[in-house]
Amino acid sequence: MKATSDQAAVHLVDDEAPVRAALAFLLASHGLAVCSYDGGVPLLQRLDAGSGVRGCILLDVRMEPLSGLQVYDELVARGVNTPVIFLTGHGDIRMAVAALKKGAFDFVEKPFGDAALVERVRDALASDAEQQQKRSEGDSRGALLAALTPREQDVMHRVAAGKLNKVIADEMNVSMRTVEVYRARVYAKLAVRSSAELATLLAHRG
Repeated sequence: MKATSDQAAVHLVDDEAPVRAALAFLLASHGLAVCSYDGGVPLLQRLDAGSGVRGCILLDVRMEPLSGLQVYDELVARGVNTPVIFLTGHGDIRMAVAALKKGAFDFVEKPFGDAALVERVRDALASDAEQQQKRSEGDSRGALLAALTPREQDVMHRVAAGKLNKVIADEMNVSMRTVEVYRARVYAKLAVRSSAELATLLAHRG
């Protein structure tokens, strides 16, 4: 099953055509969308063209002209956080472990079992979907926070800090009723019900 440009997929990068075809067939037979590349250069060109790589990247270590590790370093440099699974031979394990320390998702050693590979690919796809969801939620929170007025933001931070309405009113030199109104507006706009929920939301926003 081939992927559309905006669909989460397994981005399969291997410079050996028979291996690439076999892996693409295996993944497609399990209902996974696949985009195949005959090396790291086409994958990087896709990124340079502005297309994303949602899903996960299945990356062979030994390739020409760029090795899998060189491709991975380029991905990191471009800020690509799509999960990467390395396909490694026995002699490549040390290199794969080094890549894991840089943030790669996992490595699968050759020869690998079909079921084990598919399982790790599904795990990587699930991880990417979770990160996409968190980024989407973060963007939504950012938009909600940006919609608050300066005075509402002032009250919001004081409420999140656990301050009582009377204390906030004294600090801002306004009436308690005014603080209550602003507090209610903040809760409504951010869809929270308590100062604890508000503090958690702000903590997630960093």
